[in-house]
Amino acid sequence: MPRGYLEGPASEEREAALERGDHLERAQSRERRAVYGSTEDDPEQHFLGWADEVDPDELFASGRAWGLSVRVTAET
Repeated sequence: MPRGYLEGPASEEREAALERGDHLERAQSRERRAVYGSTEDDPEQHFLGWADEVDPDELFASGRAWGLSVRVTAET
């Protein structure tokens, strides 16, 4: 009779993974929306702030920044 899935190499690998701690949750980085754009001081597109702290529409309307984009990035 052939061995089942839970016997042999598959079960041995599962036990090894448990011993290594593969089942534990890894620390996940928090993702936030970042605002990038150009300003008079720095015409290259660069980080302007987090979307929940700066208003990209207000920055553009005031003329203080242009070429704006909002990107999801990992907060460090």
